[in-house]
Amino acid sequence: MKIAIDASPAAKHLRTGIEEYSYQIIRSMRETLKDHDVVLFVRRGTAANIDFRLPDRWRVKEIWSPILWTYGRLSIAMFFGRFDRLFVPGHIVPPIHPDGTVSVVHGLEYEVTPDAFTKSEHHRMRFGVQKSCKWSRYVICVSNNTKSDLMRLYDIPQRKIRVIYEGVNAPIKMDANIAHAALAKFKLARGEYLFFVGRIESRKNIIGILKAFEVLKGHFAIPHKLVLAGKEGNGWEEILRAINTHPNKKDIIVTGFVSTEEKWALLDGASVFLFPTLYEGFGLPVLEAQQIGVPVITSNTSALQEIAKAPGEEQSAILVNPENPTEIAESTQTLLTDQKERDGVIAKGLRNTQRFSWERAAKLTTKVILAGPK
Repeated sequence: MKIAIDASPAAKHLRTGIEEYSYQIIRSMRETLKDHDVVLFVRRGTAANIDFRLPDRWRVKEIWSPILWTYGRLSIAMFFGRFDRLFVPGHIVPPIHPDGTVSVVHGLEYEVTPDAFTKSEHHRMRFGVQKSCKWSRYVICVSNNTKSDLMRLYDIPQRKIRVIYEGVNAPIKMDANIAHAALAKFKLARGEYLFFVGRIESRKNIIGILKAFEVLKGHFAIPHKLVLAGKEGNGWEEILRAINTHPNKKDIIVTGFVSTEEKWALLDGASVFLFPTLYEGFGLPVLEAQQIGVPVITSNTSALQEIAKAPGEEQSAILVNPENPTEIAESTQTLLTDQKERDGVIAKGLRNTQRFSWERAAKLTTKVILAGPK
C-alpha cells in the first residue's frame, strides 16, 4: 500500500504539542508500517529534523511552499502521487486527498475558550477542522473529551471517530552535571520551586497560576519560586503586565522556550507541577511529570480529568477548579506540607502513566489507517 503522511509538524526544529505528537507517532509507526511504501512530506529545508532511521520502504520528500502548504502544494502532491492513504497527524486535510484519509483532532480549544484566540484564528481553525472531518474516512481523537466535543459542536457521527490516547515520552537520561547545569542556568535548586511548562498564553491559565502564587506567598508564606517555561502565545502582553505588577515578581522566573534536556531537568527538580489550564484535548505534560515522580495539580475539566483518572480507577493528581486561584493555592500547599498525601499522589501518578504508550498508540493508529470504509 502507498501511504502519504503530512510530516511537516514533526519536522519542525522546536516541537511542542501537535508537533511533538506528530514526531512521536510517526517515529513509533516505523515498525507497524515497515512493509508499506510510505512518503513523509515535509517543508523544504526541514528533512534533517526527521532524525530517526527510516525503514527501507520509507522516504522523506521535501516540497517548497512559502504559503498555502495544505491547500496548495500538499494538494498538488496528492493529485500526482496516487496514494492509497493519507495520514494527517495535525488538524488540516488538503482539499485533494485519497479516499482513505485519516486525520487527527487534538482539541477544540478555540471553540471552548474563544477569547484566547483572534477572530481570524478562530475562523481558520473552525473551517479547517470541519473540512478535515468531512473529508476524512476516519477521525482520530486523542481523548474521549475531544470526541464528545466533535460530536456536540460539529455533529460528527460517532461511527467515524476513533479514540486513541497519546503515549508518554520517556525522560531523557542525564548525568548529574547536565541536570545541575540546567538548574544553575536559571539560578534554581531542586525542590525549591513550582513548575509549569507549556505555551505562555491565556488559555493555559497563567494569570490563574500567578494569582494562586500570590496566595501561596502571602497567606502560606512559602519560600518557593514559580518557574514558567515555554514560548509566548496569545495574551502574552496581559500576562507580562501581571508578572511585572506581581507582589512577588522577584520569585517568578520566565525561561522562554527550553531545550528537551532543560525541560526534563526543570521538571525533575520541581516540588509541584502546576497544570490547571482552561482546556486541553489531552494533557501530555501531566503524564511526563507523573512518570518521574513529581506530584501534579491539574484541572477538573476537559480531557485533564480523563487523563488523570481512568474509569473506575483512583485519581492520580489533585484536580482543581482552574478558575479558583485559592483552591489551586490550597492544593499546592497540601502537597508541600502533607508528606503522606504527597507520597500517595506520586505513587498513583506513576501507576497512571502505565496506561499510555506510543507503541500502543502506533499499533491502533496503523489499524485505522489501513482499514477500509465501513
